Amino acid sequence: MTTAQHKIGSGFGAESTAAEVVAGIDLTGELAIVTGGYSGIGLETTRALTAAGAHVVVPARRSSTAEEALRGFENIEIDELDLGDLDSVRAFSERFLASGRGIDVFIGSAGIMASPETRVGPGWEAQFATNHLGHFALVNRLWPAFTPGARVVSVSSRGHHYGPVRFDDLEFRQGYDKWLAYGQAKTANVLFAVQLDKLARDRGVRAFALHPGRILTDLVRHLDRQELIDAGMVDAEGRVTGGAKTPEQGAATQVWAATSPQLDGLGGVYLEDCDIAEPAPADGGRTGVKDYAIDPAQAERLWAVSAELTGVSAF
Repeated sequence: MTTAQHKIGSGFGAESTAAEVVAGIDLTGELAIVTGGYSGIGLETTRALTAAGAHVVVPARRSSTAEEALRGFENIEIDELDLGDLDSVRAFSERFLASGRGIDVFIGSAGIMASPETRVGPGWEAQFATNHLGHFALVNRLWPAFTPGARVVSVSSRGHHYGPVRFDDLEFRQGYDKWLAYGQAKTANVLFAVQLDKLARDRGVRAFALHPGRILTDLVRHLDRQELIDAGMVDAEGRVTGGAKTPEQGAATQVWAATSPQLDGLGGVYLEDCDIAEPAPADGGRTGVKDYAIDPAQAERLWAVSAELTGVSAF
């Protein structure tokens, strides 16, 4: 399979921060929606975008928590949204569309990881439903508001290496594994960007997926101390181990994806460390992007399945 997955030499890297990648970029007059924009790397994304002049809408399942986290921020607004509830997605979208405003940047940063088996909506596995289906429905419902030249950023993870989308058992009815379910959801995040970019590029809207890096945030709330040690995230005393990024560094790749002129004319690619990622090595290393996550046929199939499940597609 030929691929555009090759580094472009951005000049940034794993230690770059969100503030550094947006330095010199004026976002005055632009509107961004950042799901999860009040916690972890989402919070740092909101901070960087507003500092550059953007107005940021932060949909939040926990509005009071978002208000506390964003106290003192300028150019933000908070609205209610539960990505695991399609009625909530519809209601948020209708409220936003009624405002008549356009969307210049959409960053799907909210998500859950390695959660206990949980069912939402009509019985959907929660990681797939929240991380993928909720964002899929949200972007499609908001589609009339996207401006020409807008960017959609789907925050995936190196967790997509855990496995492909299991089309024969999306809901893990044949036995639940929290890491395989997480891997499926993160692969879906990449495939979503691949297909959306294909469908939307004629309007000038481009889509990107990315791995933000290894960051110790509230995302790991479902992991106990031993699991964090086994994952190499903390040592036996609970101290963060080398190689982990700060939240400011973790937010950098998604802010770069959303704003960098270096990506003009590009899309449908997976990023890491503020650059386009290379294909994953054949020896099983944990860098780069897996072929199955950028496979156009898989992306088209997932889009069709997602549209059927959610009952919405803008295309």
